[in-house]
Amino acid sequence: MLSTGVDIIEIDRVRQVLERYGARFLQRVFTPGEIAYCRSRAPNLAARFAAKEATMKALGTGVRGVGWRDIEVVRAASGAPGLRLHGRGLARAERLGVSETALSLSHSREYAIAFVVVQQAGLAAPGGAIPPGMAVSGVELAGDATPGDALSGLIPPGMAVSGDAPGGN
Repeated sequence: MLSTGVDIIEIDRVRQVLERYGARFLQRVFTPGEIAYCRSRAPNLAARFAAKEATMKALGTGVRGVGWRDIEVVRAASGAPGLRLHGRGLARAERLGVSETALSLSHSREYAIAFVVVQQAGLAAPGGAIPPGMAVSGVELAGDATPGDALSGLIPPGMAVSGDAPGGN
């Protein structure tokens, strides 16, 4: 079975949260690798924020089921974005029998968007599910758990953090 998740966010909203909360926001939402790669560039952070939400949707959990840092956007040697799951994100993927994930990121001047496809083992190519830690098409499911952090209290009123919000992402 295939599952998908998509999320779009206004880059300026991420910029405003970053300006207001700085390191506190970064450390609650992003992994050290993501923080180092993005170097506080709002478009890159926004794309990764959207990727985390899109992944939560594809895994069927929403923002309460998997922590922000349980989902990490990584880069393959080719430069293509991929996902590395930790903690509750990895546990959820294993329960679903996820064999492969795909991630696409894009941004314009105003918006960042992410699209995630999750494939369960039943539809995988010959060989079935992959074990934790083995890369498939630039996607790695890492077995080392990173504690997830909730974003509660960091998003200003009116900023959507799930696909259920009006006019939201």
